[in-house]
Amino acid sequence: MTDQPTASPAGIDDAVRAELTRLRESIDNIDAAVVHMLAERFKATQQVGRLKAEHRLPPADPDRERRQITRLRELAVSANLDPVFAEKFLNFIIAEVIRHHEAIASDGLTGADTDS
Repeated sequence: MTDQPTASPAGIDDAVRAELTRLRESIDNIDAAVVHMLAERFKATQQVGRLKAEHRLPPADPDRERRQITRLRELAVSANLDPVFAEKFLNFIIAEVIRHHEAIASDGLTGADTDS
């Protein structure tokens, strides 16, 4: 008998495979949390969209968007996350929110839930 680690059928050491599994399970949990947080965020932005439509406010607010991008870039730096990535991510979300707000305004869905 040797002290060599045993290898799994794929040729990966069992200890390495176990660590990969542990890390991937953590990633899966984080991904689930991100999805749930995004869902909550979009519930709030739908309410903003309905309020804007009711008061005939424009779907986009470029000043707020600039402030949010600056804020998110600063948060990214403090969290050791690439601020360019963070900005791209927020820009993607902002574009989707504006699209929702435009749909709410054009469809007159100020009292309806559009999260279906």
